[in-house]
Amino acid sequence: MARGRPGERGMARTAAAGRALVAALREVVGSAVEADVPLARHTTMKVGGPATALVRVEAPADLAGIALVCDELRAPWLILGRGSNLLVADGGWPGVVVALGRGFRGVHVDGCAVEAGAAEPMPVLATNVAGAGLAGFAFGVAIPGALGGAVRMNAGAHGRELRDVLEWAEVVRLAAGGRRERWSVAQLEMSYRHTALPDDAVVVRARLRLERADAAVIAEQMADMRQWRRDHQPINEPSCGSVFRNPEGDSAGRLVDAAGLKGHRVGGARISEKHANFITVEHGARAADVHLLIRHAQDRVRAVHGVDLATEVVLAGFADVPAGFEGGP
Repeated sequence: MARGRPGERGMARTAAAGRALVAALREVVGSAVEADVPLARHTTMKVGGPATALVRVEAPADLAGIALVCDELRAPWLILGRGSNLLVADGGWPGVVVALGRGFRGVHVDGCAVEAGAAEPMPVLATNVAGAGLAGFAFGVAIPGALGGAVRMNAGAHGRELRDVLEWAEVVRLAAGGRRERWSVAQLEMSYRHTALPDDAVVVRARLRLERADAAVIAEQMADMRQWRRDHQPINEPSCGSVFRNPEGDSAGRLVDAAGLKGHRVGGARISEKHANFITVEHGARAADVHLLIRHAQDRVRAVHGVDLATEVVLAGFADVPAGFEGGP
């Protein structure tokens, strides 16, 4: 029998493993599993290759089933969120991408407390609670992701962060067979763009503690925040939001700008002229273009300022980023 070209057998094994993964997932969550889904369709950056399997879940029990499949087949997983803080490699994600469906939405207001599902979009949630005359969460209108991702990364804007208003978060632990846990804000140990949540914890619900205020005043504050974003950020171009975390006492955008990188491009990716902590892409851009531009900006800022910029965006599927439990917003 003639032998195939180098790599063909490995590709065949990979394809077979992918089919087995999709079949196993369909056994636990039914038809809500898609194979070889281009993730460019599901991220705000609009680049990135396919996921072996994309699963849209509607209940915590679905997460428990996915956890068992991933453990049995040793498949890495990734939480998609709304795709606003995620860059997926052109080669795609060699495992399961989990998207929380409408079953993880919903808002319940009880006095000054608000409970909401993790898939609730932050701007929608901020608008709803403002309409109920609750203050303290107006900054959420400037965060494009969902509540779950915002909790995990302690997202913030305009001088406020989730830790300022969060009371607790409910999570499902994928490495523990789908066990459900409630973490208080103290247990979360929230700091700048960081929480103590383990990698396998998927946020499914959270409770906020807010204050009474005039709904019209809150609406005016949110209108000012929306206008600020229009004036200072490239919100009408595909991007992943802020690329780098701000180093203590400084601004990542200022450092990138001072390094002379505004407008610098690699292929179809460019550092925004409007805000240097944003990378925008044009039609035909590749994830590799964005990735190379990120690494170039880090190298240049290190050389000019002696500062190591850490990424805020989640990098998935790249050779220099370990695969495993990863979370997107």
